[in-house]
Amino acid sequence: MAKRDYYEVLGVPKNASKDDIKKAYRKLAIQNHPDKNPGDKKAEERFKEATEAYEVISDDQKRAAYDQFGFAGVEMGGQGGAQDFSNIYRDFEDIFGGFGDFSSIFDNLFGGGRSSAGSRRRGEPPSGSNLRYDLHLDFEQAVFGTTVEIAYSHDQSCTTCNGSGSEAGGGRKVCPSCQGSGQVRRSSGFFSIASPCPTCSGEGHIVDKPCKQCNGSGLNKKKQKLKVTIPAGIDNGKRLTVAGQGDAGPNGGRPGDLYVFVHVKPHEFFERDGYDLYCAVPISIIKAALGGEITVPTIDGKKVKVTVSPGSQHGKMLRLREEGVPGANGGSKRGDMYIKLMIHVPQKLSRKGKELLEEYMRIEGDDAAPKPIRLSELK
Repeated sequence: MAKRDYYEVLGVPKNASKDDIKKAYRKLAIQNHPDKNPGDKKAEERFKEATEAYEVISDDQKRAAYDQFGFAGVEMGGQGGAQDFSNIYRDFEDIFGGFGDFSSIFDNLFGGGRSSAGSRRRGEPPSGSNLRYDLHLDFEQAVFGTTVEIAYSHDQSCTTCNGSGSEAGGGRKVCPSCQGSGQVRRSSGFFSIASPCPTCSGEGHIVDKPCKQCNGSGLNKKKQKLKVTIPAGIDNGKRLTVAGQGDAGPNGGRPGDLYVFVHVKPHEFFERDGYDLYCAVPISIIKAALGGEITVPTIDGKKVKVTVSPGSQHGKMLRLREEGVPGANGGSKRGDMYIKLMIHVPQKLSRKGKELLEEYMRIEGDDAAPKPIRLSELK
């Protein structure tokens, strides 16, 4: 398939400035990066095409040759060899510096010579893994907060070797797989992909005489009990972070964190929406028609008297201010509690009750042909 014009690939005019060219390439590279589009061959081809175009027209000398002779000028200048991406690496921080992890991903993909261990420097012990704990709470515990004790297993430093992974008198030696670089590389097309060495986990060194207790890892699996404070008002699905309580890092690396995911059990009567609580209370036809007081329970066990106005309809909502969920971060203000009135129609009537209702119907009349109501009016 014939190559597309480099300016067309990047979507810039022939008189585009270097800054415009960088912006156009950055946008295309982020959109079509292979790690963002796993298995998408078309995206990978677009990424390669954009990278090749940028490598040429971002360089003044190559751009001039391309503008004058087209692809032939580039091939003559490059002497027909593999594409040279040094220009991209030179401007790399300027192009992708504000895009966080994308920088390290790009480096690994092209073999740019930067550290493949993320924010960890080569030779620095890797951090421990983060752990997840799923905590199930009663509804009231989530509303008012509590302290719970959890038990879980995690990696801790080996007490025999104090986390070094070496026997007494042992030490560390250069990794034979990566020769101390901490990286191994493999080539795929014009890509050179660098990844942490699997033998030394990117450290560049391995334990010479492994500790028999931990097999050189410097870690042992142990059970731990931990008290976790649950703040009032926490909602279902929220996550708490307990710093430093995950797995210990090998060879003295910093520990990971423990993530506590909160699952709140449903309540028998109450439902929650943000910091507001909702419940439904049945009332008699007589109470709805004549009005009066009803007693309703709140989430904290109180019983509150609520006034029902005469002529209240089925589904009417009453509000009790600040009887809902406490505010986040220890806030004194609480949400509200909403009470939905559910008019209860008796299924069985005494003879006297039936006579009274029939008398009421004779006095007030029977609406035998009610006019339909728009559904929007019921909201």
